[in-house]
Amino acid sequence: MASSIYGDDLRPISLDKVSTYPLASRQSKVTVADFASPVTENSSLKDYLASLPNILAVQTLRDLATQVMRARSLHKPIIWGMGGHVIKTGLAPVIIDLMRRGFVTAIAANGSVLVHDAEIALAGSTSEDVDATLGAGGFGGADETGRLLNSAARAGTDEGIGLGEAVGRALLALKPQHQQASLLCAAYAARLPFTVHVTIGGDIAHFHPSADGAVLGATSHTDFRLLAELVQRMDGGGVYLNIGSAVTLPEVFLKCVTLVRNLGYQLKDITTANFDFIQSYRPLTNVVRRPTADGAGRGYSIIGHHELTIPLLAAELISRSEAE
Repeated sequence: MASSIYGDDLRPISLDKVSTYPLASRQSKVTVADFASPVTENSSLKDYLASLPNILAVQTLRDLATQVMRARSLHKPIIWGMGGHVIKTGLAPVIIDLMRRGFVTAIAANGSVLVHDAEIALAGSTSEDVDATLGAGGFGGADETGRLLNSAARAGTDEGIGLGEAVGRALLALKPQHQQASLLCAAYAARLPFTVHVTIGGDIAHFHPSADGAVLGATSHTDFRLLAELVQRMDGGGVYLNIGSAVTLPEVFLKCVTLVRNLGYQLKDITTANFDFIQSYRPLTNVVRRPTADGAGRGYSIIGHHELTIPLLAAELISRSEAE
């Protein structure tokens, strides 16, 4: 064997005295009992859910479903915070069904939810091709959308109600052709709280001739205070889900949490979760970690496309409720 240029003073460490142990004596994180099972042509939905591997994201989803089930049994708020992408991926019917089953007790939305949900209700379609219309200045110019949202905000200010309630009322009054697919219509009809938290200048209706920053701000601030009241009621088992809002709603939720605690209310034993196809700083920090820190609760993070993960959560909840 050739001699190393490093000489005899530096040789590879010896492995002769390495300690080992029997494999069977070790505590392992994954066992065959956790593995997936194949489904068949005759498998039911319950069979399919049971066939999933009890590992990582599936385990997280099941744990979260347990907390949502618990919140419903305790009559605690189950608040769904969402961005417009949730509407654009066609999930409104799933969420409306969960609303009727008691798994959604309030909705908090950013401004884009108003735009997309209202357009779905009115026209059965939404999400314009920005690249095709931006150059000519046509992006966001749909007249009906702007008039509805801005007139509702003005009426809401006059009556001292929030933006979500005001738009839901105005939209339902129009008896839109596709109201069965509208979260706003379903929530208003059920008297389910629907709060909206706009970033002025961030939504297409804000540059329409009828836009008024004062009324948008006033109604959105009313909704902020309403959401804070709902967050206060989460104490002792409530749930907050953030779905598809990377900035606005995580910031709003965190401010609600600090407001509630500033006023001297307890906010413990809560559950939070973030659903998105990437992990962003604010949802992970302001929803999952900070509000539940120091033993105040538990936070979950589920990565994946909403059009897959939300129906899966819904299926898990419905399957469990039918077994009760």
